[in-house]
Amino acid sequence: MPHSSSQNVNSPRAQKRPTQHIYHGHILHDDFAWLRAENWQDVLRHPKKLPQDIRAYIEAENDYADFMLKPFASLRRSLEKEMRARIKEDDADVPQNDGAFSYFERYREGGEHPLYCRTLRDGGAEHILLDGDVEAEGKAFFDIGGCFIAPDHARLAWSVDEAGSEYYTIKTRRCDDVRDASDLIIETDGTAVWDRASQGFYYIRLDEHHRPSRVFYHRCGDDPAHDQLIYEEMDAGWFLNLYPSAARDWLIIHAHDHDSTEVWLVSLRGEERKPLCVAPRQKGIRTSVAPYHDRLFIKTNWGGADDFRIMETDINHPDPSHWRDIVPHRAGCLIVSFAITQHYLTRLEREDGLPRLVVRHIASGQEQTIAFDEEAYALSLIPEREFETTNLRFTYSSMTTPRQTFDYDMARAERILRKQQDIPSGHDPETYVTRRIYAPSHDGALVPVTLLYAKSTQINASTPVFLTGYGAYGSPYPASFSENRLSLVDRGFIYGIAHIRGGTDKGWAWYEQGKLRHKANTFHDFIAAARYLIAQGMTSAKRIVASGGSAGGMLMGAVANMAPELFAGIIADVPFVDVMNTMLDDTLPLTPPEWLEWGNPISDAEAFETMRAYSPYDNICAQDYPAILALSGLTDPRVTYWEPTKWVARLRATMTGGGPILLKTNMKAGHGGSSGRFDQLADVALEYVFALGCINQSWPKA
Repeated sequence: MPHSSSQNVNSPRAQKRPTQHIYHGHILHDDFAWLRAENWQDVLRHPKKLPQDIRAYIEAENDYADFMLKPFASLRRSLEKEMRARIKEDDADVPQNDGAFSYFERYREGGEHPLYCRTLRDGGAEHILLDGDVEAEGKAFFDIGGCFIAPDHARLAWSVDEAGSEYYTIKTRRCDDVRDASDLIIETDGTAVWDRASQGFYYIRLDEHHRPSRVFYHRCGDDPAHDQLIYEEMDAGWFLNLYPSAARDWLIIHAHDHDSTEVWLVSLRGEERKPLCVAPRQKGIRTSVAPYHDRLFIKTNWGGADDFRIMETDINHPDPSHWRDIVPHRAGCLIVSFAITQHYLTRLEREDGLPRLVVRHIASGQEQTIAFDEEAYALSLIPEREFETTNLRFTYSSMTTPRQTFDYDMARAERILRKQQDIPSGHDPETYVTRRIYAPSHDGALVPVTLLYAKSTQINASTPVFLTGYGAYGSPYPASFSENRLSLVDRGFIYGIAHIRGGTDKGWAWYEQGKLRHKANTFHDFIAAARYLIAQGMTSAKRIVASGGSAGGMLMGAVANMAPELFAGIIADVPFVDVMNTMLDDTLPLTPPEWLEWGNPISDAEAFETMRAYSPYDNICAQDYPAILALSGLTDPRVTYWEPTKWVARLRATMTGGGPILLKTNMKAGHGGSSGRFDQLADVALEYVFALGCINQSWPKA
């Protein structure tokens, strides 16, 4: 296909190259399978290797999207400018003490990337350990995976992805130097955990299928080719993560699929690096651990604790027969996470869609609760760098309240506000409204919907709504603050979050009711949220713009097929829409572990039928569709670029009217879009001008 010019107002038409495959007696037809490059793994590493015919089609789509959005260019620049005006450019985190130093991240005015810094604990001059702006100079994409300080504070390891493909290279340097050592470790997941002697660190190397499957130990200065293999996960459906224990005396290897876990410990002291299994894998049992001296604290669903319990055992007797309850299971109260320090165990839990922190004195069992009064809000724990502390750091925000960072003295039960997010252009929470309403779904389930709007907005059938959702993997959608949303809200929009099934917003059962054979509940819940807003007189059909990303992009594809008449527009960001073909291909990085979330259509005919009934790509039909903006990243290893590309091609070839259908592919980024903090604003502004265009129906005429 020839590369179209920006003057061509006709939408691109992808060539049809018919293919078909038979599964469980059914024929799957695919005219656009050719858009998946055979060398896609090479493209992740080297985007210029994309075959020319595929590149030409994607670039034609980009040109068409640019043409259709050209009337909004001035508005887009204005949105970027006003969103940037809400960002404190020379911002800094609250420092955290660690040994003789205090560590923090900050940004310089005009800078795109963070600086990792420290001062002496008692004050003094700032020392920049890693300057993201300097390291990113001249690079189209640049993402720091993390900066990891050695226990002796003399060295650091840091990781970087320079393509958007989530292949991170780990580098090391001395803290008194800005130069990296020569022993680079390529194609890792970006995490490093130092040993106590500060001589080396543990990391995870990605395999040829981009799976985090092998743990290695690297001694600084050695050739990475000779690094010691510590643990290898042989099951293609399982991934690995690494964490240090709170006291930094154990390495925690967390192996998992979407249903079960296994946990191994490796001592960070001495030369003995043999892993010890403390929570063997059992189907359906999900466990995380925190070593504590000679004990082990365990968060688990073992014993029918669907919303989890916290237990303890002797670290030398980790068998479940020795586990004892510390925090018993309480149905409907989900234990999200927990953290320990020398004398306290803190858990983050969620009940009725609202989070709270509970601080427990380990020796006495006495508890303190930290909660807030707004209808909907978000809390998150910030891990302490030091084990021997009585301080707990957490953040709070709501749809109207900017992010606040608190230190809580657990011994004195005193809360101190350490930082309030600064909105330089000004922000008065009292001029906005946060509400939590409940929409009845098709089966009677009540779906929480969090709303944000300006008090001055006239709420009626003409009010535009921007409605978003996710609904997968048990991930809740927090009712947190976003300064960017104000650009829509200040223009008269209601901004809504539908807390649909597939997340854990209402406990673990809420997740179970939105996965596998129950997946359709996720889509029905989102549609129910839209219809309830209409029934309450808060908006009307064709005044709602729906938005979702990744698995939330699959949600967008499904509701576009099921209820296109409700929406003025749909924004699908890196959308997982080619569900059938992806789940039928076990060579793709995420497919084997994803079978427990969506089902295995290769071996299970029932899963095949369930998936075939909702897969967005496979259910496109001859009907009118709302305007659609699909966003993609060429080097995305999670939702590969061809999924939204094929989806758009089939929509154009099948739909009877509506639209426009736009595809915008970032040729220099992956799943997360642009890497710089200001570059990302251009991505947000693109979505917002599309939403405004959908409401105003002000598209160029072909």
